[in-house]
Amino acid sequence: MAASLHTAPAVQDVQPAPAAAPATGDGLSLDARLAAVEAAMSVRLDEAAVAHEVRTAHIETTPVDLADVITVPLTPTLQPPPQPSTPHLGPTPVAALLERAHARMEADGWCAGALTDESGAVCLLGAIRKEAGGDRGLEADAASVVLDAIRRRFGDDVDSVPSFNDAHGSGRIPARMLGEAASMADAKGL
Repeated sequence: MAASLHTAPAVQDVQPAPAAAPATGDGLSLDARLAAVEAAMSVRLDEAAVAHEVRTAHIETTPVDLADVITVPLTPTLQPPPQPSTPHLGPTPVAALLERAHARMEADGWCAGALTDESGAVCLLGAIRKEAGGDRGLEADAASVVLDAIRRRFGDDVDSVPSFNDAHGSGRIPARMLGEAASMADAKGL
């Protein structure tokens, strides 16, 4: 029996003793009993809140981008046929460049800190430059549209396309911004 007195329960097994609610025959009025029960419940809720904080302190919370959760269907939706008076001419030059840059980044991989790394992966500007084929005017127009798309989404405090690219740990968001910029360029007729 002496050995059992020296063993302590594990920390997580220790439960505080519940606060005692007043008994019915103790001579207290209904209001006094209700106040005592409310005080006891407040103590128990406070203890439960602290216990919850302790149990969940190790869980990291990262914000979830809605675009990562919402997906579009893989099967195309039916679109009305184009009207004969407005034939579809395809994407605009800047939009086509941005679509090719997006495809290149998806195929070659993403990198930060350089236009192209030793394995051939590209950053935002590196993908645009490779797909522009030496046309610096088209490259500048595409980079400008990408910066506009970035600023619309993340605010005007983004300095440049390379600084935005290098601020990320993966190419998921930079690649998404190429796609959004391509849609913007097409909508603007660039």
